[in-house]
Amino acid sequence: MKLYIGNKNYSSWSMRSGVLLAAFGIPFEEIKLQFDFKPGSEWHRVIAGITPTKRVPVIVEDDGFAVWETLAITEYVADRHPDLPIWPRDVRARARARSLCAEMHAGFTRLRTVCPMNIEIFFPDVGARLWAEDAALRADVERLDAAWRDALQASGGPFLFGAFSAADAYFAPVAVRLSRFSLPVSDAAAAYRDALLAHPAVEDWIADAMREQDFVPEDEPYRQER
Repeated sequence: MKLYIGNKNYSSWSMRSGVLLAAFGIPFEEIKLQFDFKPGSEWHRVIAGITPTKRVPVIVEDDGFAVWETLAITEYVADRHPDLPIWPRDVRARARARSLCAEMHAGFTRLRTVCPMNIEIFFPDVGARLWAEDAALRADVERLDAAWRDALQASGGPFLFGAFSAADAYFAPVAVRLSRFSLPVSDAAAAYRDALLAHPAVEDWIADAMREQDFVPEDEPYRQER
């Protein structure tokens, strides 16, 4: 099985699937394509032949069968590995985990827009300014904080539903954003953020991102150069 991803420093969607597979020890070959959206680039040559969305991540099986979009990838992997607790075993916990992932998939637009994924740099000054000026950002973080606190209170932690699950892989890029922009959250949410960043699969992804040394201007609203 191949997992096609973008730059680890920038690609929050790739991070979700990569962390999920690594956390559960599922064998896969990682194929990284540098973000380059110019016509005729390697990105277009490779990804256009794999998925009609021309986006990552996408999983490709040995026979060429492809699955794209992170929620679909998660469900496919869970179906292929029913022995692994990719989703919580309890039916209500599983439903809640899926609800949170779907909410993340479709929502938190302001957080994702003004605090883009960028693992290699910390922006505390930018984060403080945005927090003071942007009510929509504050609303997104407050909802995120409440969702995390509710799940942790119900499960007892340390992850959202006790043991590490797909929901935690899904929120790994959010933990990065909160950390890099120093956005304020409750003590419970901060403890979960730190536990998530310390998970071995997340740590490995972050370490790889730090080694990339790439600079993609389209993903850099707050820097002109590395």
